[in-house]
Amino acid sequence: MRSERDARGWSQAEAVRALRAKSSQNLPTDSTLLRNWRRWESGESRPDDFYAPLIAAAFDTVAAAFFPKARPSRDDELLTATGMDTLEFMGRLRMSDVSTATLDAVRITAERLCRDYASTDAHQLHREASGWLRRIAALLDSRLTLAQHKEVLELAGWVALLLGCLEYDLGRRGGAEATRRAARSLGMESGNTEIIGWSSELAAWFALTQGNNRGVIQAVDSVPPECADSGVGVQLAAQRAKAWARLGDRSAVDAALAQGRMLLDRLGHPEDLENHFVVDPQKFDFYAMDCCRVVGDDIRAERFARAVLADSTTLDGTVRNPMRVAEAHLTLAMVAARGRDLELAVSEGRQAFESKRRSLPSLLCIGGEVGRELMAHFPDDPQTQEYLDELRAVSGT
Repeated sequence: MRSERDARGWSQAEAVRALRAKSSQNLPTDSTLLRNWRRWESGESRPDDFYAPLIAAAFDTVAAAFFPKARPSRDDELLTATGMDTLEFMGRLRMSDVSTATLDAVRITAERLCRDYASTDAHQLHREASGWLRRIAALLDSRLTLAQHKEVLELAGWVALLLGCLEYDLGRRGGAEATRRAARSLGMESGNTEIIGWSSELAAWFALTQGNNRGVIQAVDSVPPECADSGVGVQLAAQRAKAWARLGDRSAVDAALAQGRMLLDRLGHPEDLENHFVVDPQKFDFYAMDCCRVVGDDIRAERFARAVLADSTTLDGTVRNPMRVAEAHLTLAMVAARGRDLELAVSEGRQAFESKRRSLPSLLCIGGEVGRELMAHFPDDPQTQEYLDELRAVSGT
C-alpha cells in the first residue's frame, strides 16, 4: 500500500479520499479512515473483506492481486490461473515442496504475461508481472532439486526481461536498466543463453532510442556466440541494421538484414507468435520498415508499413499490436512528408499518438524524426506546429 501510494505521489489523506471515491456506501469519517489507513500501512492490522476491494480499486486493481493470499495458499492462485484439477494438484504437491504441477502453472503464467505484452495496458501488466516475480522468487526458499532451481531462475529471468521492457515503455529509464541487468544475472546463473541474449537486445534497444547508435552495435557484439543461432539472434541482427541505417552505412544495413532473414529461414515458423520474446517472420517486415525509412528508401518503407498495418489488424478492425501500428503510421507520415504532402503526413503522424498502449521512448524517437522532416520542408505551416505540439504532449514536456 505504501509503495503504490508513493508511486502516485499521494499523501495518506489523499489515499483515503481515493478510497472513499470507490465506495457506494457510507464510510466512517476521514479521521477514522486515516487512522485505519495508518494501521494497514504499518502492518498493525490487515484490511478486512469490506475494505480490501475498496483499497485495491483506489489503486486501479483488484483485491486478489493487491492482497495475495498467504504463502501456504500460493498454489491456490496457480490452480485458479491454470484450471488444474484440485485433487491431482494437491496430490502432487504433497510429494515435495514444489511439484511439477506447480512449476508448470508458473511457466504457463509467465508465458501468458509475455503474450500480453503487445496489447495490455503497460501499468496493469507491470503490476501483475511484478507480483508474479515475487511469487517466483519465493519458490527459491523452498526445497528444490537442481533442475527445479534452474527452472525457477529461468522463469524469473523471463519475467524480469518483460518487466524491463514495460519499465522502458513507461519512460522509467533507470529502473528498466536495473531490471535488465538483474535479468542478465539470472540468465548467467541459470546458464540460459537466450535470457542473456535478450538482456543484450534490451540494451541495444535502449541505446537506439537514446541516439547512441555505436552503443547498439557494442551491445549486439557483447552477446555470446551461442546466441547467434537462436531467435534472439534475429532480433539482434535487426537492432544492428537499425543502428547502421542511422549511421548511414547502407551496405552494413543490407548485410545485417540478410543475416536476420537467413536465420529466420533456418529456425522455421515459431509455435507461439504472441510471445514478445519470439521472433516471427512478419515481425521482420517491421524491422525492415524502420531501416528503409531511415535510409530514405520510401517505396519499400511504405510497402513494409502497409504490410505491418495489415498483419497487426484483424478482419474486424481490432488492433493486435498497437505499438507496431504506431510506428507504421509514423513511417507513412515520413514518406508523405518527403513527398511534400503535409496534410497526409500530419494525419498519419497524429494517428500514431492515438493508442494508449505505447512504447514512449520508441514513439518519441521516431516521432521526433518525423518532426524534423516536417520542419525541414514546412517550418512555418501551422499543421507542422500542431504535430509538434501533440508530440510534446505525448512526451509530457
